[in-house]
Amino acid sequence: MPEQNAPTEAQVQQALRAAPPITLAPGPREAPTQLPPVPHDVWDLPGGTAWVYRGEGNSTLTRPVLLADGFNTGPSTPDFSWDALEYSAAYPLLSELRRRGRDVVLVGFHERSASILDNSQAAITAIRRANDERVGDHPLAVGGFSMGGLVTRYALARMEFDGADHQTQLYFSYDSPHRGAWIPIALQAFAHYIRKLDARFSHQINSPASRQLLAQHIAEWEDIAAPDKEREEFLAELGRVRGWPRRPRTIGVANGVGTGTGNGIRPGVDAVKGRGLGITGTDLNTQSAGDGQVVATLRVITLRKPDIKTSGLPEFDGAPGGTLEGFGILADALNKIAGLGVDVPVREHCFVPAVSAVAIRDVTTQDDLYADIGSLAAEDSELDEFKVASQNEPHTHITEELSTWILDRLP
Repeated sequence: MPEQNAPTEAQVQQALRAAPPITLAPGPREAPTQLPPVPHDVWDLPGGTAWVYRGEGNSTLTRPVLLADGFNTGPSTPDFSWDALEYSAAYPLLSELRRRGRDVVLVGFHERSASILDNSQAAITAIRRANDERVGDHPLAVGGFSMGGLVTRYALARMEFDGADHQTQLYFSYDSPHRGAWIPIALQAFAHYIRKLDARFSHQINSPASRQLLAQHIAEWEDIAAPDKEREEFLAELGRVRGWPRRPRTIGVANGVGTGTGNGIRPGVDAVKGRGLGITGTDLNTQSAGDGQVVATLRVITLRKPDIKTSGLPEFDGAPGGTLEGFGILADALNKIAGLGVDVPVREHCFVPAVSAVAIRDVTTQDDLYADIGSLAAEDSELDEFKVASQNEPHTHITEELSTWILDRLP
């Protein structure tokens, strides 16, 4: 029987659907308070749009730097990009690029959760157009943030494989999950568990890009965590085009440290704990290593109360790398709905492990995930050169430390 004063299933369903969707993605949470400048040009692309902002003193496209957007849901917008990369950032990257005479080309997608392979067509077209419209012969710099680094990596590699001249001298990635990203299985399971009440959260976890990016994925709350088939197919296609572009110099930065020191989040502790009448009994825990580890107990309204267990996974949540407030995002959304209040002792978790962002180790074992990157041979990385942050910080956090390192290496 439903508890007295607990919300009904219909009430929770209505409240969830009336609220903004729960979206586990980096970037500002609030609408930007400052509008971006008016672009000098807007390019329509297959599956996307590019916004062109010429550098200071440039009357034409002269020294283009293409920056591709990352994972989220819905379309890319210049408002979001300028807010994330400039106004809300610790370092004003876009204005600094333009101050140095660089033309900023923001490459966005009509659907940021679509397949990386599909969205690469927008990047390929933007690269071709930049070459067609550029005055002079200054080479391109092409890269992206988070998933955008993978989109442009594949785009350049595909162009080379097809015999196209991309005229790119530098490829760069900013905290891109070259060896996979991580969303806690507890959060994935909760998303699928409430699908009957509101399917939007589950749809994001099961989107093509999410399946391709995540090192461990479940499509249903009862599933066993494993790399998704779409990830395996994406990696196979990446391998078919030789994995990386070979003509440009390839560099990357990580928002995590290179010492192997974790972010301080302990394994096996409460991250989200239900306290409202409609959700009491729900517990989401941080990831523990070992077999048969309980990472979640699920209960919403009258739904059953199963334990979600994992085996063979390392302590992902506390690993060195760029962090995401995944637990906090969920808790903030639930706390706006009567009867679904939760406590959130742990708001964040590792999202892109440092070893993944600099493509130096896989993320399948504890030793690799927590590897001391500084003790490894630089040539172990698939990148020509990389830089790690001096502290574990939010994923794609735009800092002077990482940004100036990239700026100093532009062609």
